[in-house]
Amino acid sequence: MEVLLAENLGFCYGVKRAIQLAEDAASLAKDAFTLGPIIHNPQMVAKLAEEGVGKIDSLDELDSGTVIIRSHGVGPSVYEKIEQKGLHTIDATCPHVLKAQRSAKELAEAGYQVVIVGDKNHPEVKSILQWAGEGSVAVNDETEAEALPAMRRIGVVSQTTFSSAKFKSIVMVLLDKSLEVKIMRTICTATDQRQSAAVKLAQEVDFMIVIGGRNSANTTRLAQLCAEKCKTYHIETADEVCDEWFANNKKIGITAGASTPDWIIKEVYKKCQKK
Repeated sequence: MEVLLAENLGFCYGVKRAIQLAEDAASLAKDAFTLGPIIHNPQMVAKLAEEGVGKIDSLDELDSGTVIIRSHGVGPSVYEKIEQKGLHTIDATCPHVLKAQRSAKELAEAGYQVVIVGDKNHPEVKSILQWAGEGSVAVNDETEAEALPAMRRIGVVSQTTFSSAKFKSIVMVLLDKSLEVKIMRTICTATDQRQSAAVKLAQEVDFMIVIGGRNSANTTRLAQLCAEKCKTYHIETADEVCDEWFANNKKIGITAGASTPDWIIKEVYKKCQKK
């Protein structure tokens, strides 16, 4: 059995930075809390909880202490409320998400109808929508883009973990909606690298294992892309690896989302090598 790892997989810079900031906060204070899960990986969130990093779902739950803004970012009203409550802030927003937020705000202030290409229910996209202001919209596929009315000026930004190919396809639809379309491609480099490496490997193996939280958008997209090339299994931990997957297969590939810790990748890799 040959087990191959994708050239690019696992933690990206933004996630590493967020985890480090949270761990530093835990070592300095006993009252540090993330506003929502800091990243979309249940195992990493649980590990941070063991280290003393709490989690709140609303600022109403906290009257004092330190609030850690998660990697997906938040809207301007959250910063205002944190200031009003006098809370100490550690901002772990991914720099690429910050760029998308600022781009959306700049487009809106310049008079463009802002369209965010991404999942409107994802926390990152929710934060970008809030920075873009009232009237901004999010579209997740070509059908949703087709449903938009014609607009005088359109400004486009993207969810940082969105599929590059799908982004281009949606933009082609939006180009027919206005005579002036300004495109701010805010998909991060790490996303491009992981998606390209995963697709390349999926074309060379009998099946793929994609590791990462089921609530992780970038991991889910990796699994979708791999599934277009070969049989693919999306798992969170090594415990989910099944013996029957390996019957009559000689070469398997492994990749992992940008929020998947190294230790989980190693556990899956070692278990697969024993098959």
